[in-house]
Amino acid sequence: MTRIIAPGSALGVLGGGQLGRMFAIAARRMGYYVHTFSPDDDTPAGQVADVEVTASYDDLDALRAFARNVQVVTFEFENVPIAAVDAVEACTPVRPTGVALHTAQQRAREKTFLADHGFPTAPFARALTLDELWAGVQRVGTPAVVKTAAFGYDGKGQHTINSPADIEPVWNAIGHQEAVIERFVNLHSELSVIAARGLDGEMAEYVPFENRHRNHILDLTTAPAAVPEPTARRAVEIARAILEQLQYVGILCVEFFVTVDHELLVNEIAPRPHNSGHLTFDASVTSQFEQQVRAITGLPLGSTELLRPAAMVNLLGDLWADGEPNWAAACGFPDIKLHLYGKTDPRPGRKMGHLTALGRTLAEAQERVIAARDALLI
Repeated sequence: MTRIIAPGSALGVLGGGQLGRMFAIAARRMGYYVHTFSPDDDTPAGQVADVEVTASYDDLDALRAFARNVQVVTFEFENVPIAAVDAVEACTPVRPTGVALHTAQQRAREKTFLADHGFPTAPFARALTLDELWAGVQRVGTPAVVKTAAFGYDGKGQHTINSPADIEPVWNAIGHQEAVIERFVNLHSELSVIAARGLDGEMAEYVPFENRHRNHILDLTTAPAAVPEPTARRAVEIARAILEQLQYVGILCVEFFVTVDHELLVNEIAPRPHNSGHLTFDASVTSQFEQQVRAITGLPLGSTELLRPAAMVNLLGDLWADGEPNWAAACGFPDIKLHLYGKTDPRPGRKMGHLTALGRTLAEAQERVIAARDALLI
């Protein structure tokens, strides 16, 4: 029988960002204490946590002390060194496990895992040297996209190769580090499926969300995705199969490319809540953050029902370019939900918050949320 970690217990979070903040809000609302661990202080997550521990991920003694004061530990971002996870796991359960994190935090390992288990991906190759990059591009074909294997997000570490003349400059641009070469995909759309698996193997997923990016950063998410039912159903089946293959406990996001030929390809997996799932805070019976709490504590998973069609836009630091945004104008829309992520550091391209709207139709929700964001600049 699964042992439940009941409300009143302390939950640990590695990381101090926006995802940890919303996890902490959900957990505290359910009656849990939240401890965060991050190299930074006064973090978005730490501002709403009960305890904020500030120490390096290399400080294994601090990590062990942190772990002994909580009943379970989870992640709010994936770039935690595996040695840090091992130190925590020796003291208290980590969910998802370090094995799942290790697989998902590096593109080459992630792509290899997906291919080895028969999950559909764009044709790819790995490269550790310039010679391997040449061979990989020849095998994959051009145009191709070269992505650094580690620390890639929001389009960072990505370069396009259109001809052999691009190969050496790209190798220099990525600092001669391990890379993944992927065949360029002609996109129809991009989807994300956020799903949870509990300690007892129970699974629950949200409807696929459709994501549009601007300058490689998520700009607009709409739910449900405007794709044929067979495509949505297949995306959910793949996400469930990945959860099962990893024996995963927690929230996982699977990002998909949908090609112009309606082929479904796994782009990447995120072993944590996902930016596109922020809209579940307002649009679903159970948010992805409450679902994460339920999964890692052994509670039954909640309903993922979408209350109404929903749309969400990201708020980036660019909005502050001419001074403080016009919050009154945006909040003048009575059906708009505003979420800011705490510590204000409005650098261009930095995610500062989001707006969510529900509508009778998807088009209505999208129109309202874009109008509210436009109002911030009035």
